[in-house]
Amino acid sequence: MKLLLDTSTLVWFLRKDGEISPRAVRVIEDSRNQVYVSAAAIWEISSKASAGKIPPPEGWGEGVSGELEEAGFRLLPVEARHAEEVYQLPRVHPDPFDRLMIAQCRVEKMTAVTPDSSWSDRRYEILTLWK
Repeated sequence: MKLLLDTSTLVWFLRKDGEISPRAVRVIEDSRNQVYVSAAAIWEISSKASAGKIPPPEGWGEGVSGELEEAGFRLLPVEARHAEEVYQLPRVHPDPFDRLMIAQCRVEKMTAVTPDSSWSDRRYEILTLWK
């Protein structure tokens, strides 16, 4: 299965935070799955952490993309076709980072690993996984 982690899932997984669901941890750690991290999630964490809105995961900003790849994650760049797909999305979710990742799920046929119930809106036409 091709999975895309939303930002909070990525942060909680890296911190080994109790907020992440046991099912999410299982599918992320299952070697049969391809687990992707969007450049949009890295951008969102960096933006919010540098503004003091969230504490960054340990070691953030010190070559994190390389560390994510070494840990088995695949990095998903933001491409023009992903940005264009945002235009097609219904206005369910207002957050631009989330909208871009939802568009990536649609274009790349990925299942989103997210606790955010608005991602599950059927009009997005993506699969989500959490509990």
